[in-house]
Amino acid sequence: MMSDARIRKQSVNIRGHRTSITLEDTFMNALRTMAAQRHLSVAALIAEIDGNQSTPGNLSSAIRVAVLEWAIEGGANRPSPQKQSDET
Repeated sequence: MMSDARIRKQSVNIRGHRTSITLEDTFMNALRTMAAQRHLSVAALIAEIDGNQSTPGNLSSAIRVAVLEWAIEGGANRPSPQKQSDET
């Protein structure tokens, strides 16, 4: 079994409400990269994905679909923004 296929439960605050999502490590890592590229916190990106659901349903599934669409559109191939050092 691949280590990135391990499923983990994550607790997040979305618009002031605590909830949990269950994602494979691969999807969680991609979600973090996706959030960084968009200059959002992971919680803010999850809230956006949740708000974009046409019918409220399984948030974990909606996140997987959003990450998959992002990857298909080439988001996974874009460099993540790096924090710039204060030194020059």
